Amino acid sequence: MSSDERRRQATEQTVRALVQHSHRGPQDLTLTTGLPCPTAGPGEYLVRVGAAGVNFADVMQSHGTYGSGPQAPYVAGFEAAGEIVGVGPDVDGALPLGTHVVGTGPGAFAQYMTMPAGGVLPVPTGWSDAAALGLVLNWATALAALKPLGEVRAGDVVLVHAAAGGVGQAAVRLARHYGARVIATASPGKHETVLALGADEVLDGARPDLAEEVVRRTGGVDLVLESVGRATFRASLAVTKPFTGRVVVFGAASGDVTLSTHDLVFTHQVQIKGLHIGALATAAPALYRSLLDDLTVLIARGVYPPGTPQVHPLAEGPEVLRRLAAGRTRGKHALDPWS
Repeated sequence: MSSDERRRQATEQTVRALVQHSHRGPQDLTLTTGLPCPTAGPGEYLVRVGAAGVNFADVMQSHGTYGSGPQAPYVAGFEAAGEIVGVGPDVDGALPLGTHVVGTGPGAFAQYMTMPAGGVLPVPTGWSDAAALGLVLNWATALAALKPLGEVRAGDVVLVHAAAGGVGQAAVRLARHYGARVIATASPGKHETVLALGADEVLDGARPDLAEEVVRRTGGVDLVLESVGRATFRASLAVTKPFTGRVVVFGAASGDVTLSTHDLVFTHQVQIKGLHIGALATAAPALYRSLLDDLTVLIARGVYPPGTPQVHPLAEGPEVLRRLAAGRTRGKHALDPWS
């Protein structure tokens, strides 16, 4: 199908999408047809979705626990790659129609979606749409956690939790690229995957003596990338070097934790930094753009290879989210809205 035919199709047809009907979880995420095609507003592109990324934030949104998340009912998903088929007003230096881009926006689990133009990147030459997923979310989060926030340096010891996930795998690769020693956590069945990415050692994140074992092997770590929350957070604090050590928090898959000022003054004198890549893009757009520019360089140098997500038909989205919530996935997963 030509680009002109796709643009015409976008304006003429209704679309199929996954709609979240409640905040009771993926069980109420259903495949829906006959929805009106979205239109590009000011500063937006209309994108024909080639592949939509699945993220733990989608699980949180389905339960209504994601900060500033949409209210049900809504078209789910927020990360995708695809072809620009429409341009809204007020887009400076708009990319040509037909350009394939990766970015974020509401309603990604659908055949068409809109994306803020300022946050997209062209899909790298020779890559499929699915291969580019993770560029502006997983890899940008990992890079932000390691460099501007984590201040990683060659020789640092970095602890990466949930290292078999999308952000975790990117973080392992990047930390090794920057010369760090990487201690990772993952469930036992995923250890070989993480070791193949370059981690020096992998531990079971659920072991009760996790903190003691990390300290025994390292003497203390310089930087922790914390996305698990309740199950690992106390161990993360305990293994971080006092005063110079940094903990970058960008998720809480196992639940929230409470940290008091007393803890920080008398027990864990560490630097704790919060990270939400969407909030960073809004509050510090220049910093976010520099991250994307750095990722483009890393792609050119071969540090960041094309992604190899497992791609599922759109109708399988609820089951993929259930497996993700249960910790039964590894790496990146994606949905094809056309199958």
